[in-house]
Amino acid sequence: MYSESDIDAAVAAGAITPDAAASLRGHVASLRGAPAVDEEQFRLLTGFNDIFVSIACLLLLAAVAGIGGAIAAVLAPAAVAGTAWGLAEYFTRRRRMALPSIILLLAFVGGVAGTLGVALANDTIGNWIKSLSSDQNVQIGVAALLAALVAAATAGAAWLHWRRFMVPITVAAGAVAVVGVAMALIVGLIPPARNAVLPLVLVSGVAMFAFAMRWDMSDRERRTRRSDVAFWLHLAAAPMIAHALFNMLGVFRDQIGLVQAVVVLALYMAFALVALAVDRRALLVSSLAYVLFALYTLFQQAGALELSAAFTGLVIGSALLLLSAFWHAARRYVVALLGGVIAQRLPPVQMLPA
Repeated sequence: MYSESDIDAAVAAGAITPDAAASLRGHVASLRGAPAVDEEQFRLLTGFNDIFVSIACLLLLAAVAGIGGAIAAVLAPAAVAGTAWGLAEYFTRRRRMALPSIILLLAFVGGVAGTLGVALANDTIGNWIKSLSSDQNVQIGVAALLAALVAAATAGAAWLHWRRFMVPITVAAGAVAVVGVAMALIVGLIPPARNAVLPLVLVSGVAMFAFAMRWDMSDRERRTRRSDVAFWLHLAAAPMIAHALFNMLGVFRDQIGLVQAVVVLALYMAFALVALAVDRRALLVSSLAYVLFALYTLFQQAGALELSAAFTGLVIGSALLLLSAFWHAARRYVVALLGGVIAQRLPPVQMLPA
């Protein structure tokens, strides 16, 4: 399986002509019944060898973590980070294997975060924090600042990995770490903000969504690595927005009422419009659990106690399948409503050849 960036690389290398690449894209689009820009492609597997290598990498990383942890707790994540970087030099930089690259990136940044986290989460640091002041707010603030330090180091590690290997998910990992830095600093320096974590998460999610759109708008045709970067950023932003927003509405906290359920369904429809406009499905997937619960509650309140789960699956499953089947037509309608200025910044609505 080849991605859009692979085809562009082949054109740049002279392996195929630009006309041949355009013909290939048109042929694949006609077979799929949708233009390539609407397929939201990203590379996860280049072949079954990706799965084989990924399993081997996970086994090796688990082994070095166990050996390092037997020597000292801090060596377990440090060994994982070092091993992941070394493996990436071959499987990512030379072989360009998709799934192993993702696993090794997550192992590296997680190892860096874990190393600092374990180093700071010890009795010496805890006693030092307690010795600074007996005020609990001060203690929480210092702990939050240390957490910000760990998140900042993680963001720096992600930046170094990006500079070396250019794995698309790296930008999302770094962005999440930056959000962690901001959240920790705000919570540490502004005590009242500790009671407003969900709004902060929502604002962070919206900011990451805007960052994802910046990458998306730089590659409207979705033919380069920038589109893959935007995909992972959207995938990181969506759960922040959905989780914060629906939890602020009290979903899952108690038995929601009719009004709350209707609001959840209305928000999901709004998410669908946004997803159609930007041609990204992450928001719909991230908020799916909440709308399933809301619709399930509505069916229960209507008296369908035994079949409420079945009816919920039937309605939502059918709606999502219909949306998928008519995605391109629905996009064309939504983008037309937004007007020319906004449409020029969104992925183009392409007409299929007859």
